[in-house]
Amino acid sequence: MHFKYCPHCGNKLVKKEIGDEGAIPFCEKCNIPLWDMFTTSIIAAVVNEQNEIALLRQNYVSTVKYVCVAGIMKIGESAEEAVIREIKEEIGLDADEVKFIKSYPYKKKEMLMLGYKANVKKADFKISEEVDSAEWVKFEDALSLLREGSIGWQLVKKIIESHDDKQSETTIIKKNTVGLR
Repeated sequence: MHFKYCPHCGNKLVKKEIGDEGAIPFCEKCNIPLWDMFTTSIIAAVVNEQNEIALLRQNYVSTVKYVCVAGIMKIGESAEEAVIREIKEEIGLDADEVKFIKSYPYKKKEMLMLGYKANVKKADFKISEEVDSAEWVKFEDALSLLREGSIGWQLVKKIIESHDDKQSETTIIKKNTVGLR
C-alpha cells in the first residue's frame, strides 16, 4: 500500500528525506513518515510421514493447478501460529511441527509470504468452504500439479530438494558405516 494521504489526519503527504531511506511520504501535521506497507501472509507445504504433500484446489485461485495452504496473518499472531491456524481451518489437520523455510515477496499482490514446512500425521481432510478439494500427493508428483515458478512451486521444490539431500546423506553414512563393522 502506498500512502498519498495520512491515515491519521487525512492531510496530503509530502516527500521528505529520511536518513538513508531516501524520500519517504511524510505527514507534516502528525510529524511522521509513512512507509509503504504490505500484507504479511504464510504459505505452508503440509507434509505427512509418508513423504506426501497436501495440495489444495481453490477454484477462485485456479481451476487448473493446485496450491498450498496459505493465508493472511492476523494482528497479534505469530507466523507459526498463523501456519497452525490456517492448516486447521483449511484442511482440518493439526501440525506437529512447523519449520520456517524462506520468505517470498509477492509484488503483484503487495504481499510478503513466509514459507513453512509443516509436519502432520496423515489423515482424511476436513476441508473448509474456501477449499474445493484437497489431495495427498507424493513428493515426485507434486511439482507438476503446481503452477511452475509460483511461490507454492518454489516452496515445495525447496522442501523436496532438502528431503533428497537428507536421503543422500543417510545413504552415504550407511555405506560408510558398513565397512566399519
